[in-house]
Amino acid sequence: MTAHPAHRFSVAPMMDWTDRHCRALHRVLSGRALLYTEMVTTGAVLHGDREKLLGYDPAEHPVALQLGGSDPDDLAASARIGADLGYDEINLNVGCPSDRVQSGRFGACLMREPELVADCMAAMKAAVDVPVTVKCRIGVDDQEPTESLFRLVDLSSAAGVTTFIVHARKAWLKGLSPKENRDIPPLDYPLVYRLKRERPDLTIVINGGVASLEEAEAHLEQVDGVMMGRAAYHEAGLLGEVDRRLFGEAVGDVSPFAAVERYRPYLLARLAEGVHLPAMARHMLGLFHGRPGARAWRRILTVEGVKPGAGIEVVDRALDAVSVGRVAA
Repeated sequence: MTAHPAHRFSVAPMMDWTDRHCRALHRVLSGRALLYTEMVTTGAVLHGDREKLLGYDPAEHPVALQLGGSDPDDLAASARIGADLGYDEINLNVGCPSDRVQSGRFGACLMREPELVADCMAAMKAAVDVPVTVKCRIGVDDQEPTESLFRLVDLSSAAGVTTFIVHARKAWLKGLSPKENRDIPPLDYPLVYRLKRERPDLTIVINGGVASLEEAEAHLEQVDGVMMGRAAYHEAGLLGEVDRRLFGEAVGDVSPFAAVERYRPYLLARLAEGVHLPAMARHMLGLFHGRPGARAWRRILTVEGVKPGAGIEVVDRALDAVSVGRVAA
């Protein structure tokens, strides 16, 4: 079973950020990028509000569900639910360093239990027909990354996994906060490149610190795919170049102005359902990053968007303001 070709470029699963409204926006910018849900724990999948936690718009495809857990049976059941809902891939989180993750025995702490990870992946693979993948770190705490990363990959690949998304830094579970774990441990891109060289039959996707499409292009000379996180969120406009630059499609780039126009029907539909504007507008703040009028765009969306009854007219006013900035420039 091969991974989805969209793995060439994907937007990372990010807690509190990559919800369905965010993914709908990212999809109007790129038709090819693989999008991920926020991590959802198996307990939430099995016992929570599935429409709220797992609902998505069909336009989001290709879209992957990221699970958090460490019980093979629960993960298999959760994967089956995700596959039945139409997700294109089921991913296991072996990289999140939060305190909640450690107490629940999932996320990055599973780097210490590669045999358990392999058991989980075998159970998930047996349960579904869509690809199952792993997102991991290169190690945790005092582990030797060369040993910890390769052992995890080898055991899971023996269980049938062919695609690994590797955040190219350790997670320090003792002494660093989750936020610090995104920046402080040094990146080791060469180790991920080596993993691809020595395991050429596997699909290896690199993640961590990728700040531009130029950097993504350079990584793609060494590995199969690039996953971008914070830059794709805070500077969402860059996603409008992905299909042309990274997938080689003969298409024009999607400008931030065109993206707002394409996103407008989604905004109107959700507003009609009672979704509050800020739940969607917050994901749009970085669309015009670095462009004239970007500050006015952010200010109007954040200040006016939170007022009671705020609707599409706020987005229109913000767009007018940034358009004036564009003309003035």
